[in-house]
Amino acid sequence: MKKILAVSGGVDSMVMLDFFANNFPNDELVVATFDHGTRESSAEDALFVENISRNQYALKKVYRGKAELGAGVSEEMARKARYDFLREVAFREKGEIFTAHHLDDLVETVMINFLRGTEFRGLAGLSSLGIRRPFIDGFFEKTFDKREILNYAAEHEIVFREDPTNSSEDYLRNRIREKVFNLPIETKRAIFQLWQNQKRIVKEIDEIVENLLPEDLKFERDWFRDLDEKTALEILRAATIRAGVATTGPQRKEFLNAILNYQPGKQFNLPDDKLVKINKRDFVL
Repeated sequence: MKKILAVSGGVDSMVMLDFFANNFPNDELVVATFDHGTRESSAEDALFVENISRNQYALKKVYRGKAELGAGVSEEMARKARYDFLREVAFREKGEIFTAHHLDDLVETVMINFLRGTEFRGLAGLSSLGIRRPFIDGFFEKTFDKREILNYAAEHEIVFREDPTNSSEDYLRNRIREKVFNLPIETKRAIFQLWQNQKRIVKEIDEIVENLLPEDLKFERDWFRDLDEKTALEILRAATIRAGVATTGPQRKEFLNAILNYQPGKQFNLPDDKLVKINKRDFVL
């Protein structure tokens, strides 16, 4: 299977590119770089990645994606555009996506989600289906933090470009990055173990909830009245996913309120213009 390397030009992804290029046949590797169109230098970053990939590592397959998201775009919108592009490349090349997230990224994500009052799923972040994170998931037989990646870059004289937004105080992640960098490695690995346990718990919950869903996605309203809120929201999350509708936590709370309180015959509008008619006794997704 082809390895689709998500390379931004920053030190993390350039170290990942160097490692893969020196340890796997060229015909197994595909580089995918994405210009978000959020700053003037982003196009130069994408061109830099392509030139290094082709000229230094002699890789033949390099995809350059581009969007015009503009300055001030949300991290979530930028992330969605990037991953849509990566999945398109993976589909075309019949490959698996690899990103350069490392142990510090994982710790930052857990801390940010905790600070934002996340529930249990937020402590299992960086767990997207179909995405490999080789600095974290054991692909390299160990986890790597930022310090180890910087040491590798210095030792192997890796050339990279620094994203100027990484130093902006506008982003919470940037404000906690230095604190995470200076944490003892033992603390980072303890959080890693917490993350692994949380991933296992989330997987078990997902399997249980999936087995509770009716095949036809037809639900009795009284069933939800007998459930506690957290359980009901987990069921709605799984049900909307099966129905092909992506929902946020607040949207699912609004949906649950509609199920519990709407008058018969009233409709609830889910994302993607999907209307759900709330009948007297039931509803169908």
